[in-house]
Amino acid sequence: MAVCIGAASAAPLSADDPDLSREALLSDPATPVGGDPNGDVTIVAFFDYNCPFCMKSEPALERLIASDKNIRLVYKDWPIFGGVSVYAAKLALAANFQGKYAAAHHALMATSRRKSSEAEARQLVAAAGVDMARLDADFSGKAAQIDAILKRTEKQATGMGFAGTPVYLIGPFLVAAALDFDGFKKAVADARAKREP
Repeated sequence: MAVCIGAASAAPLSADDPDLSREALLSDPATPVGGDPNGDVTIVAFFDYNCPFCMKSEPALERLIASDKNIRLVYKDWPIFGGVSVYAAKLALAANFQGKYAAAHHALMATSRRKSSEAEARQLVAAAGVDMARLDADFSGKAAQIDAILKRTEKQATGMGFAGTPVYLIGPFLVAAALDFDGFKKAVADARAKREP
């Protein structure tokens, strides 16, 4: 598999725009985080719930996070495949207010085909054990916060010149490709080696 790995020199570092700062990219308090919050390597994942390559890579990424307890994973919902993708991203982000982002995310990524409707996305999230009454309240009541997260992510992705999903920032490396488990492991090992003096 050909993998595009290079230094993430295009990272959005801007003193003029706080949304394009390294801090906003890595540590936005409104952006969901998985794995070890103090991990020695951070993976920033830009994805869409209707991206076939994102769904293909997701099991390998989950396996990596389960097997390497020293990785911090930052989820960047970047819905670029239309209205159902936007709706699914909003569902997942609304679920975060009840501590169920991971459950919603995994349910939406677990299918190997595109979600055809908002109803299908809702069914997947509901089956993951999310309290749908609370989700609906947060979906509408916290809509401005959810929209702001999506706008920041869009700004970061376009500011870095990403052409589509998935994109992974793994330590100092940018990977614009679907990775398998070994590909993720190698990128993480390379990121750790790069930090050593």
